[in-house]
Amino acid sequence: MAISGVLAQSTVSDLDRAESWYTTVLGSPPTDRPMDGLIEWQFAEQFGLQVECEPDRAGRSTVVLVETDLDEFARRLDAAGVAHPDIVDATTVRFLQLSDPDGNRVVFVS
Repeated sequence: MAISGVLAQSTVSDLDRAESWYTTVLGSPPTDRPMDGLIEWQFAEQFGLQVECEPDRAGRSTVVLVETDLDEFARRLDAAGVAHPDIVDATTVRFLQLSDPDGNRVVFVS
């Protein structure tokens, strides 16, 4: 087996509400709508985030994204009015953990 990419996924109950939140947090609208009930952000070839409307599973996902400048990212969230906790300095990484409107964890690390 040779894995050549990854698409992380969050499951949500309301795709319009999720699209608004993720667009604000990620700083851009979805890059693709592969099928009904699914939106996608491609960050690089074969590397992205999918948000799928699946109400029965909504709020049970965790996505971890690597951010090159976590401090600037936090400032951008502030400017966009997105409430967030402080950046945590862990043993080997720094991270900022958000929750989308359904309670999915979206963790940014650097």
